[in-house]
Amino acid sequence: TITFVGDIMLARRPGEYLAMGEDPFAGVADVLTRSDLTVGNLECVVSTVGEPVPKWFNFRCHPRVVPVLARYFDAVSVANNHSGDYGKEAFAEQLRLLREGGVAYFGGGMNFAEAHRPLILEQGGLKIALLGYNNVELRSYEAGPDTPGLAWLEPDQLAADVRAAKEQADIVVVYPHWGYDYMFWHAEDQAELARIAIDNGADLVVGNHPHVTQPVEIYKDRLIAYSLGNFVFDDFLDVGPDLAEPARTSWVLTVTVGRDGIRHWETRVARTDDRGFPQWIEGAASPCSDGAPEDGYLCYP
Repeated sequence: TITFVGDIMLARRPGEYLAMGEDPFAGVADVLTRSDLTVGNLECVVSTVGEPVPKWFNFRCHPRVVPVLARYFDAVSVANNHSGDYGKEAFAEQLRLLREGGVAYFGGGMNFAEAHRPLILEQGGLKIALLGYNNVELRSYEAGPDTPGLAWLEPDQLAADVRAAKEQADIVVVYPHWGYDYMFWHAEDQAELARIAIDNGADLVVGNHPHVTQPVEIYKDRLIAYSLGNFVFDDFLDVGPDLAEPARTSWVLTVTVGRDGIRHWETRVARTDDRGFPQWIEGAASPCSDGAPEDGYLCYP
């Protein structure tokens, strides 16, 4: 089994509580530790260096988060619109700290080739390839031929990367950071990119960034989860009352895989508490599981 979660932001309020010794994942540890592999999107740059890039929000988290991540996650994506918030030196330091701390990463590297190289994880005799991408501001965060950065989401490059990964692995997962903040329905370009990934061999597409959940769709018998929402975050402090509750809610997606692809999937509902830490919602029915989709969609926000 592989469990995927939404955006993990360990700066600001969540980081303050973590610094006091509190575990941000304790409330959902049962599912995270039970899965064979657990994957999330690290929505802050782990670093002590650099200056903030001019933009609305900058998220930098302390290196103390690395052992906490290592306790629960096998891999994290560094392809998002905050991994470059403190410049190239900070991004490079993050890669080093994650590597030294035993947290595998994907979607970024010390150059373009590394950023687009799949992370291959082996479990139960299967090889699972993870590809991470971002297409949300700023393009300057992208890796260059000889400079560190993230993988930018471009259709032709996505297709080529997926085809190459399929030659190396049994299962290919594409993990894009895309879409628009607080939109409950995915944009057309998200659907187009997801279809490109699947048309070229991806078995699963798991999206993040909108800060709310978005629909789950079946396309060519493959699963597309457009947005899992906020997993660890405190942006309910930044939005109005109409968005505060949706910003607290996320889906945790668990899939069972085999050589023939995704065999089973289900989601659970988590809600962030006032620390920005996820907790299971007692009695909440799974919003989405495998079965006959209606109009191609299995569930809606």
